[in-house]
Amino acid sequence: MENIRSLDPARPGDISAITEIYGHHVLYGRASFETEPPTLAEMTGRIDNLLAGGYPVLVAEHDGTVLGYAYAGPHKARNGYRLTVEDSIYVHPDASRRGIGRALLQALIISAREKGYRQMMAVIGDSGNTPSIELHRAHGFCHIGTARKIGFKFGKFLDVVYMQLDLDEQ
Repeated sequence: MENIRSLDPARPGDISAITEIYGHHVLYGRASFETEPPTLAEMTGRIDNLLAGGYPVLVAEHDGTVLGYAYAGPHKARNGYRLTVEDSIYVHPDASRRGIGRALLQALIISAREKGYRQMMAVIGDSGNTPSIELHRAHGFCHIGTARKIGFKFGKFLDVVYMQLDLDEQ
């Protein structure tokens, strides 16, 4: 997917589209264990905090329309984890299966390496989320564990799959 750029908070349409995309995944998907979509103000704060922390935030767009976004944020708050990031990728439901997630993850890995991060973690909601698991595997992530029935959403207990990429390895 072409036209991936760094998120520029000066373009308010990006945050609005990001909020809409994420809200859909909160309401209908199992990738996020949030149950109420965040408001535009909440998402603006989240993105602003990531950018202020120097974390990569990317948007995939085509003809001015945001089709997906990805970011690498802190894996844990403790200082000892400062060189490890956790990725998040969300694609507009009408744009799925078009290579957008793949392009975003590839660009996110490159950006995280350039920023000096050493490890990238994928914390994937729902062990049945095969597309996300396979996307990460295709980019070199290794499965390191599954936490069984750790989240509860849509009246069901869900697993979390943990995958890891060593950013030092090419």
